[in-house]
Amino acid sequence: MSSDPIQIPAPEPNPSRLPQTDEEMSFFEHLGELRSRLLRAIIGLVPAVAVGWFFKKEIKDFLVAPLQPAWERLDLPGEAVLRFAGPADAFMMYMKNALIAGVLLASPWIFWQLWMFIAPGLYKKEKALASPFIFFSTICFAGGAVFGYRFVFPEAFTVLLGFSDETLVATLFVKDYMPFFRRMLLAFGIVFEVPVIVTFLAGAGLVTWQQLLKFSRWWVVVASFISMLLTPQDVYTMVMMLIPLVVLYFVGVGCAYIISIFQKAPEPEP
Repeated sequence: MSSDPIQIPAPEPNPSRLPQTDEEMSFFEHLGELRSRLLRAIIGLVPAVAVGWFFKKEIKDFLVAPLQPAWERLDLPGEAVLRFAGPADAFMMYMKNALIAGVLLASPWIFWQLWMFIAPGLYKKEKALASPFIFFSTICFAGGAVFGYRFVFPEAFTVLLGFSDETLVATLFVKDYMPFFRRMLLAFGIVFEVPVIVTFLAGAGLVTWQQLLKFSRWWVVVASFISMLLTPQDVYTMVMMLIPLVVLYFVGVGCAYIISIFQKAPEPEP
Protein backbone atom coordinates (compact mmCIF):
# COMPACT_ATOMS: atom_id res chain seq x y z
CA MET A 1 0.00 0.00 0.00
CA SER A 2 1.19 3.46 -0.81
CA SER A 3 1.94 5.74 2.11
CA ASP A 4 1.61 8.93 0.09
CA PRO A 5 -0.63 11.50 1.83
CA ILE A 6 -3.97 12.17 0.27
CA GLN A 7 -3.89 15.39 -1.71
CA ILE A 8 -6.98 17.52 -1.13
CA PRO A 9 -7.44 20.00 -3.95
CA ALA A 10 -7.78 23.60 -2.85
CA PRO A 11 -11.17 25.09 -3.54
CA GLU A 12 -11.29 27.28 -6.58
CA PRO A 13 -11.91 30.95 -5.80
CA ASN A 14 -15.30 32.37 -6.62
CA PRO A 15 -14.83 34.58 -9.70
CA SER A 16 -17.46 37.03 -8.42
CA ARG A 17 -15.32 37.68 -5.33
CA LEU A 18 -12.13 38.47 -7.19
CA PRO A 19 -11.08 41.71 -8.85
CA GLN A 20 -11.30 41.53 -12.60
CA THR A 21 -7.58 41.93 -13.14
CA ASP A 22 -4.54 40.08 -11.84
CA GLU A 23 -2.17 42.93 -12.59
CA GLU A 24 -1.00 44.85 -9.57
CA MET A 25 -0.06 48.47 -10.03
CA SER A 26 2.16 50.53 -7.81
CA PHE A 27 1.01 53.76 -6.21
CA PHE A 28 2.76 55.86 -8.83
CA GLU A 29 1.29 53.76 -11.64
CA HIS A 30 -2.18 54.36 -10.20
CA LEU A 31 -1.36 58.06 -9.98
CA GLY A 32 -0.23 58.09 -13.59
CA GLU A 33 -3.38 56.29 -14.71
CA LEU A 34 -5.54 58.77 -12.77
CA ARG A 35 -3.72 61.70 -14.37
CA SER A 36 -4.20 60.16 -17.82
CA ARG A 37 -7.94 59.66 -17.27
CA LEU A 38 -8.37 63.20 -15.91
CA LEU A 39 -6.52 64.62 -18.90
CA ARG A 40 -8.75 62.71 -21.31
CA ALA A 41 -11.86 63.87 -19.44
CA ILE A 42 -10.72 67.51 -19.68
CA ILE A 43 -9.94 67.12 -23.39
CA GLY A 44 -13.49 65.86 -23.93
CA LEU A 45 -14.90 68.66 -21.77
CA VAL A 46 -13.38 71.51 -23.79
CA PRO A 47 -15.48 71.07 -26.98
CA ALA A 48 -18.59 70.49 -24.83
CA VAL A 49 -18.04 73.83 -23.08
CA ALA A 50 -17.53 75.45 -26.48
CA VAL A 51 -20.94 74.12 -27.53
CA GLY A 52 -22.43 75.54 -24.32
CA TRP A 53 -20.86 78.93 -25.10
CA PHE A 54 -22.24 78.85 -28.64
CA PHE A 55 -25.75 78.38 -27.23
CA LYS A 56 -25.22 80.70 -24.26
CA LYS A 57 -28.22 82.92 -25.00
CA GLU A 58 -30.55 79.98 -25.51
CA ILE A 59 -29.38 78.54 -22.17
CA LYS A 60 -29.98 81.88 -20.47
CA ASP A 61 -33.49 82.11 -21.93
CA PHE A 62 -34.16 78.54 -20.80
CA LEU A 63 -33.18 79.36 -17.23
CA VAL A 64 -35.23 82.57 -17.15
CA ALA A 65 -38.36 81.01 -18.71
CA PRO A 66 -39.98 79.80 -15.41
CA LEU A 67 -39.91 83.40 -14.18
CA GLN A 68 -42.28 84.64 -16.90
CA PRO A 69 -45.51 82.91 -15.71
CA ALA A 70 -45.05 84.22 -12.17
CA TRP A 71 -44.38 87.73 -13.43
CA GLU A 72 -47.51 87.75 -15.57
CA ARG A 73 -49.69 86.14 -12.90
CA LEU A 74 -48.72 88.75 -10.32
CA ASP A 75 -48.99 91.55 -12.90
CA LEU A 76 -45.66 93.00 -11.82
CA PRO A 77 -44.48 96.24 -13.45
CA GLY A 78 -42.09 95.96 -16.38
CA GLU A 79 -40.94 92.69 -17.90
CA ALA A 80 -39.44 89.52 -16.46
CA VAL A 81 -35.81 90.38 -17.22
CA LEU A 82 -32.53 90.05 -15.35
CA ARG A 83 -30.29 93.00 -14.67
CA PHE A 84 -26.60 93.18 -13.82
CA ALA A 85 -24.73 95.83 -11.84
CA GLY A 86 -21.09 94.80 -12.29
CA PRO A 87 -19.35 95.12 -15.68
CA ALA A 88 -18.37 91.43 -15.71
CA ASP A 89 -21.59 89.97 -14.26
CA ALA A 90 -23.14 89.06 -17.61
CA PHE A 91 -19.88 87.56 -18.93
CA MET A 92 -19.40 85.46 -15.78
CA MET A 93 -23.01 84.26 -16.00
CA TYR A 94 -22.48 83.07 -19.57
CA MET A 95 -19.19 81.41 -18.64
CA LYS A 96 -20.67 79.52 -15.68
CA ASN A 97 -23.72 78.45 -17.67
CA ALA A 98 -21.52 77.24 -20.54
CA LEU A 99 -19.29 75.33 -18.12
CA ILE A 100 -22.23 73.61 -16.42
CA ALA A 101 -23.84 72.81 -19.77
CA GLY A 102 -20.51 71.44 -20.99
CA VAL A 103 -20.16 69.19 -17.95
CA LEU A 104 -23.68 67.83 -18.50
CA LEU A 105 -23.03 67.33 -22.22
CA ALA A 106 -19.69 65.62 -21.64
CA SER A 107 -20.87 63.60 -18.60
CA PRO A 108 -21.06 60.27 -20.53
CA TRP A 109 -17.42 60.69 -21.58
CA ILE A 110 -16.37 61.81 -18.08
CA PHE A 111 -18.15 58.88 -16.43
CA TRP A 112 -16.58 56.52 -18.95
CA GLN A 113 -13.09 57.72 -18.00
CA LEU A 114 -13.95 57.35 -14.31
CA TRP A 115 -15.29 53.87 -14.99
CA MET A 116 -12.15 52.82 -16.87
CA PHE A 117 -10.07 53.92 -13.86
CA ILE A 118 -12.02 52.10 -11.13
CA ALA A 119 -13.35 49.05 -13.05
CA PRO A 120 -10.15 46.93 -12.93
CA GLY A 121 -10.32 46.86 -9.11
CA LEU A 122 -13.99 45.94 -8.80
CA TYR A 123 -15.46 42.53 -8.08
CA LYS A 124 -17.75 40.94 -10.63
CA LYS A 125 -20.84 41.59 -8.47
CA GLU A 126 -19.84 45.23 -8.00
CA LYS A 127 -19.39 45.61 -11.74
CA ALA A 128 -22.85 44.18 -12.33
CA LEU A 129 -24.36 46.75 -9.95
CA ALA A 130 -22.38 49.72 -11.28
CA SER A 131 -23.83 49.87 -14.80
CA PRO A 132 -27.54 49.97 -13.82
CA PHE A 133 -26.66 52.35 -10.97
CA ILE A 134 -25.11 54.86 -13.36
CA PHE A 135 -27.95 54.49 -15.88
CA PHE A 136 -30.84 54.88 -13.42
CA SER A 137 -29.11 57.63 -11.43
CA THR A 138 -28.78 59.65 -14.65
CA ILE A 139 -32.45 59.09 -15.51
CA CYS A 140 -33.61 59.99 -11.99
CA PHE A 141 -31.44 63.10 -11.81
CA ALA A 142 -32.84 64.34 -15.13
CA GLY A 143 -36.37 63.52 -13.94
CA GLY A 144 -35.86 65.53 -10.75
CA ALA A 145 -34.52 68.52 -12.67
CA VAL A 146 -37.47 68.41 -15.07
CA PHE A 147 -39.93 68.08 -12.17
CA GLY A 148 -38.48 71.15 -10.47
CA TYR A 149 -38.29 73.16 -13.69
CA ARG A 150 -41.82 72.41 -14.93
CA PHE A 151 -43.91 72.09 -11.77
CA VAL A 152 -42.13 73.71 -8.83
CA PHE A 153 -40.20 76.77 -9.99
CA PRO A 154 -43.07 78.74 -11.64
CA GLU A 155 -45.23 78.39 -8.54
CA ALA A 156 -42.30 79.01 -6.20
CA PHE A 157 -41.47 82.26 -8.01
CA THR A 158 -45.12 83.26 -7.73
CA VAL A 159 -44.98 82.77 -3.96
CA LEU A 160 -41.63 84.50 -3.48
CA LEU A 161 -42.31 87.45 -5.78
CA GLY A 162 -45.82 87.82 -4.35
CA PHE A 163 -44.39 89.75 -1.41
CA SER A 164 -43.73 92.76 -3.65
CA ASP A 165 -46.08 95.76 -3.55
CA GLU A 166 -46.13 99.46 -4.45
CA THR A 167 -43.26 100.27 -2.09
CA LEU A 168 -41.39 96.97 -2.48
CA VAL A 169 -40.58 96.35 -6.15
CA ALA A 170 -38.96 93.17 -7.43
CA THR A 171 -35.68 93.72 -9.27
CA LEU A 172 -33.80 90.55 -10.14
CA PHE A 173 -30.05 90.62 -10.68
CA VAL A 174 -28.05 88.02 -12.57
CA LYS A 175 -25.62 87.36 -9.73
CA ASP A 176 -28.52 86.52 -7.40
CA TYR A 177 -30.96 84.73 -9.71
CA MET A 178 -28.65 82.37 -11.62
CA PRO A 179 -26.90 80.77 -8.61
CA PHE A 180 -30.28 80.40 -6.90
CA PHE A 181 -31.83 78.74 -9.94
CA ARG A 182 -28.88 76.41 -10.56
CA ARG A 183 -28.78 75.42 -6.89
CA MET A 184 -32.50 74.59 -6.86
CA LEU A 185 -32.20 72.62 -10.11
CA LEU A 186 -29.33 70.61 -8.63
CA ALA A 187 -31.24 70.06 -5.38
CA PHE A 188 -34.27 68.53 -7.09
CA GLY A 189 -32.03 66.36 -9.24
CA ILE A 190 -30.28 65.01 -6.13
CA VAL A 191 -33.59 64.43 -4.33
CA PHE A 192 -34.74 62.11 -7.09
CA GLU A 193 -31.62 59.96 -6.55
CA VAL A 194 -33.09 58.58 -3.31
CA PRO A 195 -34.64 55.36 -4.77
CA VAL A 196 -31.46 54.61 -6.72
CA ILE A 197 -29.29 54.96 -3.61
CA VAL A 198 -31.66 52.89 -1.47
CA THR A 199 -31.88 50.16 -4.11
CA PHE A 200 -28.10 50.11 -4.56
CA LEU A 201 -27.54 49.70 -0.80
CA ALA A 202 -30.03 46.84 -0.71
CA GLY A 203 -28.52 45.19 -3.79
CA ALA A 204 -25.05 45.38 -2.25
CA GLY A 205 -26.35 43.65 0.87
CA LEU A 206 -25.67 46.59 3.19
CA VAL A 207 -29.30 46.98 4.31
CA THR A 208 -32.50 44.95 4.10
CA TRP A 209 -35.96 46.10 3.16
CA GLN A 210 -37.11 45.40 6.74
CA GLN A 211 -34.46 47.76 8.09
CA LEU A 212 -35.41 50.40 5.55
CA LEU A 213 -39.09 50.09 6.42
CA LYS A 214 -38.31 50.36 10.13
CA PHE A 215 -36.26 53.51 9.45
CA SER A 216 -39.08 55.12 7.43
CA ARG A 217 -40.55 57.07 10.35
CA TRP A 218 -37.15 58.64 10.95
CA TRP A 219 -36.73 59.24 7.25
CA VAL A 220 -39.74 61.59 7.31
CA VAL A 221 -37.89 63.69 9.91
CA VAL A 222 -34.66 63.58 7.89
CA ALA A 223 -36.53 64.46 4.68
CA SER A 224 -38.19 67.43 6.40
CA PHE A 225 -34.79 68.71 7.48
CA ILE A 226 -33.33 68.21 3.98
CA SER A 227 -36.21 70.05 2.31
CA MET A 228 -35.88 72.89 4.80
CA LEU A 229 -32.13 73.07 4.18
CA LEU A 230 -32.22 72.94 0.35
CA THR A 231 -35.17 75.25 -0.36
CA PRO A 232 -35.63 78.99 0.19
CA GLN A 233 -37.87 78.00 3.13
CA ASP A 234 -41.19 79.03 1.66
CA VAL A 235 -43.86 76.49 2.51
CA TYR A 236 -44.75 75.58 -1.09
CA THR A 237 -41.20 74.71 -2.20
CA MET A 238 -40.50 72.81 1.01
CA VAL A 239 -43.64 70.68 0.59
CA MET A 240 -42.92 70.06 -3.10
CA MET A 241 -39.48 68.75 -2.16
CA LEU A 242 -40.65 66.84 0.92
CA ILE A 243 -43.30 64.83 -0.98
CA PRO A 244 -40.86 63.33 -3.54
CA LEU A 245 -38.33 62.63 -0.79
CA VAL A 246 -40.84 60.54 1.16
CA VAL A 247 -42.56 58.89 -1.81
CA LEU A 248 -39.32 57.99 -3.58
CA TYR A 249 -37.91 56.52 -0.37
CA PHE A 250 -40.79 54.04 -0.25
CA VAL A 251 -40.23 53.33 -3.96
CA GLY A 252 -36.68 52.38 -3.02
CA VAL A 253 -38.00 50.16 -0.19
CA GLY A 254 -40.25 48.40 -2.72
CA CYS A 255 -37.28 47.83 -5.03
CA ALA A 256 -35.27 46.49 -2.08
CA TYR A 257 -38.10 44.03 -1.33
CA ILE A 258 -38.09 42.82 -4.95
CA ILE A 259 -34.32 42.37 -4.81
CA SER A 260 -34.66 40.28 -1.63
CA ILE A 261 -37.10 37.97 -3.42
CA PHE A 262 -34.67 37.36 -6.28
CA GLN A 263 -31.74 36.88 -3.90
CA LYS A 264 -33.66 34.21 -1.96
CA ALA A 265 -34.84 32.41 -5.08
CA PRO A 266 -33.25 28.92 -5.25
CA GLU A 267 -30.82 28.32 -8.08
CA PRO A 268 -32.02 25.74 -10.64
CA GLU A 269 -30.37 22.34 -10.34
CA PRO A 270 -28.15 21.32 -13.27
